[in-house]
Amino acid sequence: MPKEYYFISDLHIGGDEALGVCDFEEELISFLQNISSQPNDIELIIIGDAFGLWEFTQVTGKEKIETLFAQFPRIFKAFRSAGEKIKITILPGNHDYEIACYTEFVELFKDYYICVEQTPSITRKIGGKSLWIEHGNQYDEVNHMPDFGNPYALPIGYFITKNTVAKAGMLSRKGRHNWLKDIQSVYPTELIPDWIMSNYFYREMSPILRWISLPFLLLSGLTLFVLGGAALEYFNITDDNIFLNNRIFDSLGIVGSLFQIILTINAIALLVFLALAIPFGFIIRDLKRTLKRFDIELDPAELTGEKEELYTNAAHKVFNDNPDIVAFIYGHTHTPSIRSIGKRYIINTGTWLKQFERISPRFGLLPPIYVPFYCLNYFKVKKEGENIVIEYHKIDKSISNDLTLVQRIMSRAKKGTVNTIPAKTIIKMELNKK
Repeated sequence: MPKEYYFISDLHIGGDEALGVCDFEEELISFLQNISSQPNDIELIIIGDAFGLWEFTQVTGKEKIETLFAQFPRIFKAFRSAGEKIKITILPGNHDYEIACYTEFVELFKDYYICVEQTPSITRKIGGKSLWIEHGNQYDEVNHMPDFGNPYALPIGYFITKNTVAKAGMLSRKGRHNWLKDIQSVYPTELIPDWIMSNYFYREMSPILRWISLPFLLLSGLTLFVLGGAALEYFNITDDNIFLNNRIFDSLGIVGSLFQIILTINAIALLVFLALAIPFGFIIRDLKRTLKRFDIELDPAELTGEKEELYTNAAHKVFNDNPDIVAFIYGHTHTPSIRSIGKRYIINTGTWLKQFERISPRFGLLPPIYVPFYCLNYFKVKKEGENIVIEYHKIDKSISNDLTLVQRIMSRAKKGTVNTIPAKTIIKMELNKK
């Protein structure tokens, strides 16, 4: 039978309290049932962070795995059922690094027909060529394992996760909305403070305070327009006398008076802000330049680009050292993609976690809105004729209505979640013959 490989990663299943829920449980079970019913010789490879072992802080050692099994009995029943028909291989990531450190963990997973590879990378043969497969955390300074396989040689990312993600799972249900658990879905992680402030305003702020502040924030644009018009009239740039005499607002009676009060307060606040913005602008500009000298980047787009460049460089080295490797496959950064280096390919398997798109509100000076979405996906690599084919598949999953009323009203349509990965990429073997 022909050999086919399926690749997924970064499921992050498990964790303390609110993290003990898998939003895509039904989809994962259906996926396992579907691929295990195929007639071909199939291997499913989960490329790291299948489980959130770092997110368990109330139990240690073997108890983590036992707690994981107890949290998701249906998922592991599906693993066992699928594993009787196909090979299931799991590589350690950073969040489930412990499975690389203890042989007893390997034995526990064997009960579910899951093979754990206690190594940072593996290769697989197909069509006379090879695939290089690894989670990718070894190129991440924060999550690099300095002594792979040593359970005590932990990177700074472990302590960050333990004190943020795991703690968020324990505290999430105490909020007005169960949102804090999604902190692990914020990428790049440097956006977490911004995401927290957004959720504070839209979810946790006292409703009375929020509704009092909304008119001032929503009318900030109108305030600037009125201020601009009044300035033009004051300096006789225009002959109109609408804004200085307030004829528009006077004609609206009580409503106009209320608008006038709000705009006056806004105008004073904006003038004070503008006066302070000039010196602060110079300070912030100088601070960014200083951080840049220390290789610290604050722009999310630049951060994402710099991180992906690490894997491009890693793939270059793998390709140069291994002429038979035609694809470098990794996860870790939660952003699915496929890109080429000559006739070879770099594949990022993405994540099954909820993700967010950061968008600006329709108008006003409100905080940005983080619109949730899912991108459940998998890559399939197989031989087709004389060539190797890389297929990309998405699994549909609708998002529950996570946004508050104000967020829904102020949200624009999502624009950055359109997936441009081709459904089929062909590696022509005659082009790879040396």
